Amino acid sequence: MTGAAPDDRIIDAALALAAERGWRGFALADVAGAAGLPLGEVAERYPGKGAILAGLTRRADRAVLAGFSPEDRGEPARDRVLDALMRRFDALRPWRAGLRAARRDPAVALCAAPALLRSMAAMLEAAGIAGDGPRGRARAAGLAVIYMSAFRVWLEDDSDDSGATTAHLARALARADRFAGLCRRRRAASQAPEEEPNAA
Repeated sequence: MTGAAPDDRIIDAALALAAERGWRGFALADVAGAAGLPLGEVAERYPGKGAILAGLTRRADRAVLAGFSPEDRGEPARDRVLDALMRRFDALRPWRAGLRAARRDPAVALCAAPALLRSMAAMLEAAGIAGDGPRGRARAAGLAVIYMSAFRVWLEDDSDDSGATTAHLARALARADRFAGLCRRRRAASQAPEEEPNAA
């Protein structure tokens, strides 16, 4: 761990401690010791455990977005959103045990909520769906609800292919697409109105 960037060392240490002791069983001083960093530096970068979860969220965002290419835009919008969220779960897999512990502390998870909304907007943008403006923010909030419902399934889904998580997410996206147009494509300036949602 000593060769990793400080942010990565802090996140890795905190999630490992959470898996071992539970989310309330350690303090920032423990994280600093496990990461091999001064407490002052840890506290400056991450003033609390919620900030560490937000840092993990950003780290997962980078992993997901790095895997997208322009060629992916040829797939149906809903499929691209599903792919983005499943890539996200794959990126989070090494920290699943620690995330299970964090789930038991709603106050900490609440602190990370703004980062999650920004993350869901980024996932929409990666799929070619507007994540900004009033409609985009509403879509991001709706996707966050879907993501969190799938997250609870994923925490207990130990299969190699995350089949239960994929099935749950596909059903939830189909419902949201049918009733709220969640996965409608971004409207280009020269286009007619947005395409209709994919058939369920």
